[in-house]
Amino acid sequence: MKIEQIYTGCLAQGAYYITSDGEAAIIDPLREISPYLDRLNRDFVKLKYIFETHFHADFVSGHLDLSKKSGAPIVFGPSAKPDFEAIIATDEQIFEIGKIKIKVLHTPGHTLESSTYLLIDENGKETAIFSGDTLFLGDVGRPDLAQKVGHLTQEDLAGILYDSLQTKIMPLADDIIVYPAHGAGSACGKNMQKETVDTLGNQKKTNYALNQPNKEAFVEAVLDGLSAPPKYFGMNVAMNKGGYESFENVMNKGNTALSADNFETAAEETGAVILDTRNAAEFQKSYIPNAINIGLKGDFAPWVGAMIADVKQPILLITEIGEEEEAITRLSRVGFDGVVGYLDGGFETWKNSGKEEDEINRISAEEFNEEFNENSIVIDVRKPAEYEAEHVDEAYSKPLDAIADWAGTLDDTKHFYIHCAGGYRSMIAASILNARGIRNFSEIEGGFKAIAETGKVPVSNFVCQSKTLK
Repeated sequence: MKIEQIYTGCLAQGAYYITSDGEAAIIDPLREISPYLDRLNRDFVKLKYIFETHFHADFVSGHLDLSKKSGAPIVFGPSAKPDFEAIIATDEQIFEIGKIKIKVLHTPGHTLESSTYLLIDENGKETAIFSGDTLFLGDVGRPDLAQKVGHLTQEDLAGILYDSLQTKIMPLADDIIVYPAHGAGSACGKNMQKETVDTLGNQKKTNYALNQPNKEAFVEAVLDGLSAPPKYFGMNVAMNKGGYESFENVMNKGNTALSADNFETAAEETGAVILDTRNAAEFQKSYIPNAINIGLKGDFAPWVGAMIADVKQPILLITEIGEEEEAITRLSRVGFDGVVGYLDGGFETWKNSGKEEDEINRISAEEFNEEFNENSIVIDVRKPAEYEAEHVDEAYSKPLDAIADWAGTLDDTKHFYIHCAGGYRSMIAASILNARGIRNFSEIEGGFKAIAETGKVPVSNFVCQSKTLK
């Protein structure tokens, strides 16, 4: 038996590849399926089942393409109602893969079809659980995403999740390995640990959600501090449940090189968002007017989902040369299949064409230190928990994911400063503000980390972030 966790940092997502005696199972695959097909060919094994722990909200699964290519059936837990052919398992149903077994444990709460898969090894020993979004390391799945089902409230779902954990997970042996669907950085939880594998026994000791004295305390603790889910989540659920265009078609359509003139024409004719995926340092020097900067070398896909939201929105790409396919792939993982094409030759093509350019007013932390005074307006676009932990005195907390709500409230007659933790998110914000015609600001290179290191700008006392999340 072999278990491989295939972890994708951008989405903080874990897919699982399991083999035994010539057969394989894959749990929660990502959209592009070539890595799984390559493994199957390498190991000379046949894919027997594709298991889905639930209808994912934060990414588009590769279950449909993988099933078509391999012939393996898709398995969902009880109560799932996909719009395509699948095995809808019953609670405690057993599936055999080679010499091992996978037992379905219906664990609703995060969603009503959510299920945990219990692996039983060749010797009949219960060895591991693939817990999906039911149990994370340090947290549990948020119970506010499936409220539209019937008349259930998030409190109802949290109570259902509590019962699932108490009756299906907590009775299992402490030495069982926990393989969750997500880790730290995912929007599917609020307090996840940085590790991606742990024992159930350690989680019973360290996971705050598993240490609540009763259901009422659990519901209160799990719901406390939940931010609104990203707007693209519902669209991803619909794609995972109803089907989607093949990844191969999405790549073929989006991987179209455009000259500067054709790029400009496409932008006008399609209403596409111009998405510049270069790093912030390069983008700020010069970029196509109205382009939005979300760097590929970062949490690219989730931020595209949060900022653009509508997965059907046409997109035109500017990337570093050779990164076009990577950008299209990562966009498809969160359902953005509408890439129209990319600027052939990267931004230098636009620059050499003599067409209009724009820039961001970026200053160093040292320059900020020289300019800062008691009347300075500072906007911190980090998450509320980051702000609460430590911030520039008198700074305003304006989280990036809510920029559509607060951008219009800014007084552009007064100069302000904008920063995040290190410069990635503040450049996203700066590009959006510029596109909206709000330009009377300076974006601070290096973010709060660089500001704090100067030691000259007053900041609040540090508070451990974990305490702000519970």
